[in-house]
Amino acid sequence: MSSESPVIIEAAINGGSSTRRNPNVPREPSEIIEDTYRCLDAGASIIHAHNADYQLTGKAAADNYLEAWRVILDERPGTLWYPTLSGGRNVHEVLEHIAIIAGEVPLRIGVVDPGSTNLGRPDDEGLPIGVVYHNSYDDIRISFAFCEQHELGPSLAIYEPGFMQTTLAYLKAGKLPQGAMVKFYFGGEYGMFGKGPGVTFGLPPTENALLAYLDMIEGTGLPWSVSVWGGDLIDTPIARLALERGGHLHVGLEEHSGARKPTNETLVREAAALAQEVGRPVASAAQAAEILKLRGGPQA
Repeated sequence: MSSESPVIIEAAINGGSSTRRNPNVPREPSEIIEDTYRCLDAGASIIHAHNADYQLTGKAAADNYLEAWRVILDERPGTLWYPTLSGGRNVHEVLEHIAIIAGEVPLRIGVVDPGSTNLGRPDDEGLPIGVVYHNSYDDIRISFAFCEQHELGPSLAIYEPGFMQTTLAYLKAGKLPQGAMVKFYFGGEYGMFGKGPGVTFGLPPTENALLAYLDMIEGTGLPWSVSVWGGDLIDTPIARLALERGGHLHVGLEEHSGARKPTNETLVREAAALAQEVGRPVASAAQAAEILKLRGGPQA
């Protein structure tokens, strides 16, 4: 990927963020519809959205997603988007709603989190408390097989270098589904949950940290993007460096934390302006699908 090639701007518009954290977070279907349109008009190539209730599973989760996405895809056909994993007692329940959605509306991107890590926030003493985000090797195998079965290009969340090692093992074995994109998640000051400064995860958003990841994927040809969880990507050195090295940008209120309270549209416009400054055009949805070699779509 050359430094002059189109840049994919992905907007993760809500995630687990609440309106208490930022009043601009879209949560209800009507809000998701309008926010998606604003992001697309600002230059977003891909939209990633959660539904109104992460704890819903199966058909209930799918129906909640579809309330917004039937409308969006009817009015903006060709939009590239994907949901998140749901709550569930096992990996099959976590994925079930995605299969239902894919049977109802166009869906070309799936989700695989290829590893496990601790995620938390500071307690009253500033010490880490939180959860273990657990994805076993068996769960990862099932998730990749699910993407292959439904012809979904896996969005690969790389929280830690070990997640990348597992991804590379699938690539070397010829088992990485077509359309995969590596998403390097860097830990900002406020961490994954944005609950306060002092406890974070993974590698920091520094040039050396990004270069370490780029060493890992050198020669693979995998498309990749950068994001900062618990911070502001555009305020870090990795946004410009990623663009200069042929990478892509992942922004949005799912991950953004800090003193200012921007909209998703603002974050997308800032990413597009930086891309223009570096000399890279912003990719349309069709161009993003071509870059990622996604299956399905109008040309299929």
